[in-house]
Amino acid sequence: MMNRFLWLGLALTLSARGAERAFDFAESALDQPPVGFRSVLAGKGKPGEWKIVMDEVPPLLAPLSEKAPAAAKRPVLAQVNQDPTDERFPLLVFDGETFSDFTLTTRFKLMGGGLEQMAGIAFRLQDEKNFYVIRASAYGNNIRFYKMVNGERGNPIGPEVPVAKKVWHELKIRCKGNQIEAWFNNKQIIPPLTDNSFTAGKIAFWTKSDSLSYFTDTKVVYTPRIPLAQTVVKELLKKNSRLLDLKIYTAGADGEPRVAGSKDEKQAGAAGGKIEKDCLTTGRIYYGKDQEAVSVVMPVRDRNGDAVAAVRLRMTSFTGQTEQNALARARPIVKDIQARVQSLEDLIQ
Repeated sequence: MMNRFLWLGLALTLSARGAERAFDFAESALDQPPVGFRSVLAGKGKPGEWKIVMDEVPPLLAPLSEKAPAAAKRPVLAQVNQDPTDERFPLLVFDGETFSDFTLTTRFKLMGGGLEQMAGIAFRLQDEKNFYVIRASAYGNNIRFYKMVNGERGNPIGPEVPVAKKVWHELKIRCKGNQIEAWFNNKQIIPPLTDNSFTAGKIAFWTKSDSLSYFTDTKVVYTPRIPLAQTVVKELLKKNSRLLDLKIYTAGADGEPRVAGSKDEKQAGAAGGKIEKDCLTTGRIYYGKDQEAVSVVMPVRDRNGDAVAAVRLRMTSFTGQTEQNALARARPIVKDIQARVQSLEDLIQ
């Protein structure tokens, strides 16, 4: 799944301990939103205006020399629309991954705001009405955790603590299973708390009302989730000895068919062809045969009957093999996949 989204300014590292994504806004154009994110609004008012601006940022590590500059100007992320609507929560969602267990670190600066001066991170986000958030307030001088469920805000949890304006602060959030905890400027500020509302979801930058907020140096270390499409492929290949190969294609961010599940996991994100695209677009079924095997491409449909994936099956052939009995062999396998799919998100998350 990780190859399905190829965003500028995003570094992905894999290791034995998991995966790491670092958001580097230096690769994005100034005065434009970063690639790979989308702006959504929770609550009322105008949508946020997210763009890359230049600002002075001190280094993460102390300089080796006393003569080294204390800060350097570089691109950072900013939310600059200062609509003063009270219950207004602009969100900038990263669409390239769904996170379950993770540790996120970011730095933020509260630059201005008449009604509010807040910044935070929303996580395990399902949509603009369902997510967790941990945020800091300069006016309130506090850190708060709360959840939104069906647009209703839960009771806030968190301490009173000084949050200086126009100063870079560090926020760290850790999720593991149903436990959530957070640190502010290297001090644990939210001790482990337990909540079972959301087990996985997107990550988003968050502000409130007319807050003018900056973000930089954001990194997520996480345990990669295996998409259902990949799990299904492995299970069906193991169960069907005459099934030589199986690939599940879904529409990528560019509208082209991309491998969501394959016998070879390294093929994740690889482009499909005209046949897979036509199957996704029209639901048409394809059949092919060579000396050793037969191939069938069939659609997988969601609960509304819409084609959300194209399945390419390669099966052993035999004397007297026909198109009709090849399709008859393929249909139970596709039905097995379809029985587990309510929507496209079921396959890719």
